Amino acid sequence: MMSETFNHKLFYNTVLSQTFSPDGNYLVAGNIYGDVSVFVLSKALGPHKVEENELQGPNYQFTAHPDQQVMSMVSTDNFLITGTSGEICGWNWKMVTSSKAPKIKVSWTVQLPVNKDSYEKPDANYLVFSKTNNILYAGCGDNNIYVISLEDGKVIRSLEGHTDYIHCLSLMGNQLASSGEDGTVRLWDLRKKENTNILTPHLVEKVARSWLGKWIGAVDFTEDWLLCGGGPSLSLWHMRTMEAATVFDLPDEGIHVASIYEERVIAAGTAPHVYHLTYQGETLAKVPTSSNTVYSIIYQETPQKVLSVAGSSNDLDVCTNFNYRELRLKFA
Repeated sequence: MMSETFNHKLFYNTVLSQTFSPDGNYLVAGNIYGDVSVFVLSKALGPHKVEENELQGPNYQFTAHPDQQVMSMVSTDNFLITGTSGEICGWNWKMVTSSKAPKIKVSWTVQLPVNKDSYEKPDANYLVFSKTNNILYAGCGDNNIYVISLEDGKVIRSLEGHTDYIHCLSLMGNQLASSGEDGTVRLWDLRKKENTNILTPHLVEKVARSWLGKWIGAVDFTEDWLLCGGGPSLSLWHMRTMEAATVFDLPDEGIHVASIYEERVIAAGTAPHVYHLTYQGETLAKVPTSSNTVYSIIYQETPQKVLSVAGSSNDLDVCTNFNYRELRLKFA
């Protein structure tokens, strides 16, 4: 019976979060059952010893949050950080990336503030880390962004303004962008600790897709451009004027992941493809995915150029040339 439940679990497996180790040699992913899988990239990308139809599984695995979801993940030099309902945990990289992983104990835990009225624990939906000041930003299910000092594990403050849960954060220097279920994208000046701009894509006719809702699932930005997508179409906005420059025409049912990479846009969501697009909206590549819905895309340049895609599947899709899928890894 055990193996049947296990197979049933894998059939419904969904991978919500991924990150690379600080040295770029390991790919780590977290799923809806609280498990974390660790892949040694040199082995995954090396000459394949695996049988034709057999996908390579993880080199190490551990349960980070039993019966909870690993909703978010980020790396610091010393720790793999995972976010779940009500808490954020740090795991020592040396243990994560060794055969001791299954016996790992959490190094530290930050409890998120609990709503006094409902006693509900907020979900840590998205994490970004600022290396310059050792601060972690957590976009949460109680509409707040918590600013956490990793020096002492204390919540220093919260950035308030969203009226529904937060889906995504993007950090650049002293600016943070956040997007949420309330249909807004907010820009924050982290020095002044204030909300400097609010964008509501669903109120712009050429961007709105009312049948898919107003939620914004993904946001990224540079000095010149702001990219966002969700229910409203994936769209690229001028940072100075907050006008929509490009509205991308994609056959998706909602965008969960979107990022600006060099001079291109990489995006995915409720569609079994990852799209690589020019700023003007032309499709450079349309890469098939194992997941019908993509929840996480991560990429790095060194030591190996790798892009990994995860979502509503037990398989991760790995590209070394970003324009096509090279191999699939299995989460478990």
